[in-house]
Amino acid sequence: MLITIINFRLGRAIGINTAPGAHITNPNLSNEDWLLAQEEWNQRRVKLLWLGIGLNVFCLFSFKYIPFVLSNIAGILNLPGIQITANWISDRLIAPLGLSFFVFECIAYLIDVHRGAPASKQLLHFAAYKLFFPKLISGPIVRYHEFASELKLSHFPSFDRCTEGLWLIACGAIKKALIADRIGILVDLCFGNLARAGSGDLWLAIIAYGLQLYLDFSGYVDIARGSAILLGFNLPENFDFPYFSTSIADFWRRWHITLGDWIRNYLYFPLGGSRNGLARTCFNLLIVMLIIGMWHGAAWGFAIWGGFHGIALAIHRLTEAASERINWLKRWWASGLGVLVAWFLTQFIVFISWVFFRLPSIKEATFAIKNLWGKAADVQFADTIYLKVFGLARFELVLLLVALWVFMGIAYILQRVLKLQLNWPLKLLLVPFCLYGVWVFAPEGGLPYIYFNF
Repeated sequence: MLITIINFRLGRAIGINTAPGAHITNPNLSNEDWLLAQEEWNQRRVKLLWLGIGLNVFCLFSFKYIPFVLSNIAGILNLPGIQITANWISDRLIAPLGLSFFVFECIAYLIDVHRGAPASKQLLHFAAYKLFFPKLISGPIVRYHEFASELKLSHFPSFDRCTEGLWLIACGAIKKALIADRIGILVDLCFGNLARAGSGDLWLAIIAYGLQLYLDFSGYVDIARGSAILLGFNLPENFDFPYFSTSIADFWRRWHITLGDWIRNYLYFPLGGSRNGLARTCFNLLIVMLIIGMWHGAAWGFAIWGGFHGIALAIHRLTEAASERINWLKRWWASGLGVLVAWFLTQFIVFISWVFFRLPSIKEATFAIKNLWGKAADVQFADTIYLKVFGLARFELVLLLVALWVFMGIAYILQRVLKLQLNWPLKLLLVPFCLYGVWVFAPEGGLPYIYFNF
């Protein structure tokens, strides 16, 4: 709440575009003096903006990165005392859930106000925006001015909107509890027993984790959006079938859409975007993705994951530039075979990079990567994982994952290609069956939402 109040007050101060009283209290003030006063005031607004950004980043750093930094210093300088301090802080300092999302929204608000958007005039409205529970923990990331317009227009939703909200909640529950949590059992068992898992098991776990992460996070967002609709609000979509992207740039337009918008507006464009030549564009992409990687967590694995995507985005930009100059290359990428190759390469990059996301310890991640080829599984491991836990052979689990991917493909064709949607009476009829299925068939206990950690 303290962070909310501080950002509210800073936004109010930054939002005053004219030097207070300079041209009102002194009618004889010359134009030159007025312009000087205005310039000084604008400089003060910039300082306030940087103060706000600094305070928010400091808050995020204090909770998430101090033990990480101290541990690295201790390792480099061989100072065990610092490592003991880092462990002590790590054991006692608990970061609030959703802190990364919370801080990004605050930074976006201050920058928007500095760019000319009106600052919030009421603390209650700003607090409602910051503490709106459906989006509080794991997004989607929402700009204040989008939410403020919803506050002004908020009303009890119509019957068909209520049905849409319930349908989103039901779909999200199926994604999360019925599918993602089941897949998560396989993922945890394989990645938790790296030394015993074979190459085939690791490939299966990587693909399974990519699906688990997508279904877990998009399921949460569906539930958040459905809950918001029932309260009379609209939250933005956050996913658009990302695993059907045909380029890494297209992937980031479809995956975690609100984070992608934040990256472009508040990191990529301020760094210069693509305005300063191809080399600078590639450099900007790499820097931005490294920052986003570290935003996800205090471990070198996240930095590698971000750098991996940054390099992939830079290569994609270079390939685009080459295709614009070489006509046959442009035609080839636009052909059916070219699109298929582009899709395969994109998904290969995305799924391989998930290894560092799931195993942020560099030692574990590199061990998994090295054993993706030519490693036989422990016989007892295979028997325990597949037959005793799931009652299925590994090949049958592979078929289930393929069937899941085919189902997502059918949904993509129906919703995005053919533009078909279920009508609200049918959705209303299906909602209780979906929720009952989740209640009966979801694994006991369940798993926490993955993005709660960020």
